[in-house]
Amino acid sequence: MKPFATFAAAALSVAWFAAPARAATSQKIDQSVWGVSGLPSYVNMYLYVPDKLAAKPPILVASHHCQGTASSTYSETKSSFVSLADKNGFIIIFPEATGHNCWDVGSAKSLKHDGGGDTNAIAQMVRYTLTKYNADASRVYAFGGSSGAMMTQALMGVYPDLFAGGVAISGVPCGCWAVEYSGDVATNGQWSNPCAGGQVSKTAQEWGDLVRSMFPGYTGHRPRLQLWHGTADTTISYKNLAEAVKEWTNLLSLSDAATTTDMKFGGTHAQWKNKCGFGVFETYSVDGAGHGVSWDVNTAASFLGLDQMGAADPEAAACPSAGAGGGGGSSVGGSASIGGAGGQAVGGTGGHAVGGAGGQAVGGGGVSASTGGTPSGGATGASAGSPAAPSGGSAIQGGAAAKAGESSGGAVAAGGSGSQGDAHSDAGCNCALAGSSDRGAPRWALLSLVGLGLALRRRSRR
Repeated sequence: MKPFATFAAAALSVAWFAAPARAATSQKIDQSVWGVSGLPSYVNMYLYVPDKLAAKPPILVASHHCQGTASSTYSETKSSFVSLADKNGFIIIFPEATGHNCWDVGSAKSLKHDGGGDTNAIAQMVRYTLTKYNADASRVYAFGGSSGAMMTQALMGVYPDLFAGGVAISGVPCGCWAVEYSGDVATNGQWSNPCAGGQVSKTAQEWGDLVRSMFPGYTGHRPRLQLWHGTADTTISYKNLAEAVKEWTNLLSLSDAATTTDMKFGGTHAQWKNKCGFGVFETYSVDGAGHGVSWDVNTAASFLGLDQMGAADPEAAACPSAGAGGGGGSSVGGSASIGGAGGQAVGGTGGHAVGGAGGQAVGGGGVSASTGGTPSGGATGASAGSPAAPSGGSAIQGGAAAKAGESSGGAVAAGGSGSQGDAHSDAGCNCALAGSSDRGAPRWALLSLVGLGLALRRRSRR
């Protein structure tokens, strides 16, 4: 069985231009300005630059869900990350795959560094923004839900040189979507039934090797990641979270078992810490949740470090001696090692060691972090999206205080600072993302991915 989509979120585009009173607006940047030869012509760039821009602003890439648009993502994040950008001065890139339903995270082009696919187009948007606005290259992040979550993990895998971290809601491991992916929009070749159904399983080493093959010469810092997934997700199987754990623990040279586990936000929270004691990978398994899963906006914002203006990247601040080193050092041994200026890196078989300026790193059979380099790292906020809503439509926003529930065909509350936020309704589903409280109340946001613009039906294979 393969799902196919019908467009159901056209009304969301109204919110892009019917924005609340504010001077800053999101602007489309023509591909002739930001692009390079060979990029997909259907990928558009929209940029949100707040009026009060930080001196060296971070960049957040917000990728839409299936059948989403740049305008719908702006609307869905207007009360959360757009509002936060206004407060703390970071830039948001809203990429858009016009007319292509879901993001391409399965083709050989997209799963190769600078290979000319959708991921390459987004990477080029980042490069343009870094230059144009003198943005902070050590603080580039990505987030998304559903197809946007898949894009987030793909960007982390294919462009570790650009991204410091990401947050993905109900996604799949980088490379998983390539199984049975043709990219043909007309025949729904954008969908990977095996991956969506949780049938793609690899060892941790196999996952890690797959991602490393996407950028074979890269030996630097790997971005950290925060993942959220509902245990009862029947659209993108919860099994994909376990596969992602194998993939990212291998890439980040972490143990199989989490450093700490506890109960948060209605499920199990697992965290893996690096050698300096900083959490570089964490998962939230939300018990009983389907493709719509509750997540906390402030937790995501804190993880990526966009919760205050002018702050350093959290990982860089916590681990000042860890990170990718510059060129000019010596490397010995393993298949992935690099020394910084005056530094030395020694890798064992299959090892990955990165040495910074004057530092030394020694890797065994896995991946070891360095000492003495210029660190980069970070994580991102979260988005909303869904590839599977029997009844289409969506509304998502985050604010600073109210909780929100989810309903099918009903209204859902959304939060601004202690008040109702903006909600948008399409036929059959109204879903809202509420922000968190600044007054000590439980800090929740509800991402109701079920129903975000992609109404799926099933048809038999021929």
